[in-house]
Amino acid sequence: MTIVSTRNVLSGFSLNRPPEGSEPERELPVGFLEFLAPLHRRFTCWQQALIHERKQVLAEALQGDKPTHCYPREAVRNGWHIDLPAWCQDQRNQMTGPADEAELVVKMLNSGAPGVMLDLEDSTVNEWEHQRLGTENILAALRGTLTYFDKKRDKVVGIQPSSTVIWIRPRGLHISQGGLCDGPMSASLFDVARVAYCIDPAELKHPLAFYIPKSESAEEALWWRDLFEAIAEARGWPRNYIKCMALVESHPLAFQMEEFLYNLRDHILGLNLGRWDYMASLIHFNLSDPEWVLPDRNTIPYNVPFFQNLRELMPEICHKRGALAIGGMTALYPSREDAELNARALEVLAKDKKNEADCLMDGAWTGHPDQNQIALEQFPKPNQLQSRRPHAERYPDLRPVPEGVGQRTLAGTRAAVRTVIRYRNGVLNGKGASLLDGYMEDLATDRIYRLMIAQRMRHNGHVPVVGESGELVVHTPELITRLFDEELEKLVANPGKDLGTPETFREARRISEAMVVNGEFDPI
Repeated sequence: MTIVSTRNVLSGFSLNRPPEGSEPERELPVGFLEFLAPLHRRFTCWQQALIHERKQVLAEALQGDKPTHCYPREAVRNGWHIDLPAWCQDQRNQMTGPADEAELVVKMLNSGAPGVMLDLEDSTVNEWEHQRLGTENILAALRGTLTYFDKKRDKVVGIQPSSTVIWIRPRGLHISQGGLCDGPMSASLFDVARVAYCIDPAELKHPLAFYIPKSESAEEALWWRDLFEAIAEARGWPRNYIKCMALVESHPLAFQMEEFLYNLRDHILGLNLGRWDYMASLIHFNLSDPEWVLPDRNTIPYNVPFFQNLRELMPEICHKRGALAIGGMTALYPSREDAELNARALEVLAKDKKNEADCLMDGAWTGHPDQNQIALEQFPKPNQLQSRRPHAERYPDLRPVPEGVGQRTLAGTRAAVRTVIRYRNGVLNGKGASLLDGYMEDLATDRIYRLMIAQRMRHNGHVPVVGESGELVVHTPELITRLFDEELEKLVANPGKDLGTPETFREARRISEAMVVNGEFDPI
């Protein structure tokens, strides 16, 4: 991982590529690069064009032309339906975690959760070795052969037979992969092709299933559709063999969910409200609007209207078409060491998942085995596909201004600064997700905090943020730099259980502030 030393240039991470001196053609499966090359020629230029379109949509939103509902196209108005296979009927809880941690992968698959999502994106460091290890763990998990050594029990533990559905989250369309073909290629393409090339359908309990992340338009669903079908053709599989779910974690996509389902209707089985990335996207698309300066993150309730309105719309659209609607992740984590925190975390979890079930969601995400049973108990039956809300509004307000919600405080800004330093320090030490002060922080929550700091700087003096004594605190660049300096000093003096050295903390601080100052808010 190459890091640039100049203070306020962009974040400094180089394009993910094989280490210098390595020979990918020897490390990768025999014949894989030949399999990959025609796919790269067909799909990477398309990926780059879609990224360009994203930038245009964001630029227009920042000028006041924000995403909005569009009357569905003719094809979407016609009758069509998704047939949910038997192996996917119950997804009341999908556990999620980084694919590069074999112990966690095995524990999730042995937890009894109906689904497990193995992540190569937000919770896995975007670096060659971590991505390679994550993919190897995924392939072993798909075959049922993955193990880890349990030191406490002094034994090797493997995956127990179960009906758990394995989902794979590749990196999103916004990420490129270097060092393999002529120029950068789509990382999404590389990840999907790498797994698909190595599996034998006879080894799997169900068709190969992916979780599509970070989509920003219904048009992008066509890219994924054509990729799945091109790979299926190359492998000699049925055209619709590869299945998927998709995360709704960008504000523009919230207005195009039905069209997205339609474009992937031969492959897609459900949508998921990826609420933390969605919150980040909502801030990003409203960054120029002072009405959208959000409160401190952990004072925003789970049922805030900009979540709740979308949370009610998603099942209406999905159930109309026969697809599952899955809720999001609860960030507060249980603790086996802190009884008070554990009780609070599980109480919050139960309320959160009950709310999602009442919104007619079919399931939700969790990240800890202790959360599984509580999550399952909140959903009345394997799914709620037959349930529809009477007189449901098809075009609700998906951008209600967050009035009367939470607090905007200097302490909240300081907590955001501290968290982004600690999170980025974890990344520099190989951790794509870190448990910090009871909350699981990954790339999505890091992005929220960076955007919240940027909001308060951009609209300083126009939106009240208060200090300890209730005084207004103007968020100048100088204040933010001072907060970064102060929090860095505390972390270097007392790192607690955080990984790393004073040097990685300092570099994490440099990168984090640079990303805020330079407006670098893409999810990477």
